[in-house]
Amino acid sequence: MVVGVALVVWAGWRNWRAAHRAIPIAMIQPMQAPAAQQGEAKGATTNDAAAGVSGLRGKQAPAFSLVDLDGKRVSLGDFKGHPLLINYWATYCGPCQVEMPWIEDLSRKYAATGFEVVGITYDAEVGKATIARAAKGLGVTYPILLSDAATEKAYLNGIEVLPMSFYVDRVGKIIEVSPGQGSKEDLEAMVKETVAAGN
Repeated sequence: MVVGVALVVWAGWRNWRAAHRAIPIAMIQPMQAPAAQQGEAKGATTNDAAAGVSGLRGKQAPAFSLVDLDGKRVSLGDFKGHPLLINYWATYCGPCQVEMPWIEDLSRKYAATGFEVVGITYDAEVGKATIARAAKGLGVTYPILLSDAATEKAYLNGIEVLPMSFYVDRVGKIIEVSPGQGSKEDLEAMVKETVAAGN
């Protein structure tokens, strides 16, 4: 009976946490311009929101050293000289599940340019097996890293908006921060800009 009560309490906590983290997503997504209003309208909405959310745009990407799903340590320095997309996501995040297959497609399409992607999971506590199943189910082959408190503080600074993408140029500068799910066209435009930047 004690085990049953513990399971109910744990499930309730997980549901509360997922709902709590989903609230900012709902708040931020209406700020994004529809696909038909890209360009200047996008710059006046999503970009401004991104700058307010993280304050990292235009700065050097904070260093990190995190463990991947195979137990290998991966550092920001491993991507030196490569345009990079750092994508924060979680297994419970619906918009992340829409976006990640697009990111996978773009990682393959622009691989010849040196473009790389790393996913950082925000819910490492669910365990590697659960995270690996979720990533495999989405067709993701790029590295998935398990976040830690220091990296979350450096990148998210307490803002729980998912997905959250950081576009890093070849010299390690964050050229854009994108909160919430955009369109695939918006993602590709940012990948092209990241590939072109820092040359």
